[in-house]
Amino acid sequence: MARTPRIALLAALACAAGLLVTLVLAYFSPPFVGRDAATLQGFIDLNRPRLTPLLSHIAHLANPVPYGLIGLALVVIALARHRGRVAIAIAVVLICSAVTTEWLKPLLSHPRPQEWLGDGQIAAASWPSGHATAAMSLALCSVLAVPARWRPAAATAGGLFSLAVAYAILALGWHFPSDVIGGFLVAALWAALGVAAIWRLDELYPVTAEPPRRSPLAEHAPRILVGAALIGALLIAADRPRAIAEYAQEHPAFLLGAATIAALAAILTAAASAVTTARR
Repeated sequence: MARTPRIALLAALACAAGLLVTLVLAYFSPPFVGRDAATLQGFIDLNRPRLTPLLSHIAHLANPVPYGLIGLALVVIALARHRGRVAIAIAVVLICSAVTTEWLKPLLSHPRPQEWLGDGQIAAASWPSGHATAAMSLALCSVLAVPARWRPAAATAGGLFSLAVAYAILALGWHFPSDVIGGFLVAALWAALGVAAIWRLDELYPVTAEPPRRSPLAEHAPRILVGAALIGALLIAADRPRAIAEYAQEHPAFLLGAATIAALAAILTAAASAVTTARR
């Protein structure tokens, strides 16, 4: 696959279309609204008092201060590689994705009351999720910031990070799953536009390509990260297999929703890694 701005622009268009579809379904499709709420209930029912501090800590990793600090670190990494236009693109993506989300939430404010939530109703101005946008923006920008050999590892780590934040805010009852999907797509939209701008500038003003280098650690890092995540999940499942099986039977919508969010996180980060390592 060649590096052409058109590919990145098509990806941005696909994200915009996905945003529109998600919005229409979340606000105006009763069957989807029901499944959205059922998925949220499945996440909230998983939460326990002893888990709340941990979930809150994970969710707050996407707060403005850590978001800014991590984003600044990514800009510094790009500058250290003498990739000034990449550093500028990262800054633009991080700022514009956050501003877009904060602008859309009040603009598209729409109450979605659920009787079972009682007094803990989710705010009308909750779509798309700012925390999900921030987590995915950092994940995608990390792929842009690092050298090519580290991009698969950055994509894997970023995907797991964004997924952890998404699951945490759902278990805490801060957002509907559709809010998370919307946040992911806002981040991907701006990342795709950033990549398109970088590639266009590379066409007009070519830069010296980095010499290809191999790193055994970089090559094995994605498998190590995924393996560690799977082992952790298996250890949790092995602790109470019957309870987990019963929970899955009682919350089918939760399983589908959780799998959909995980798949979207994996697709977006893997796509970012694939397109940014494409040949010129």
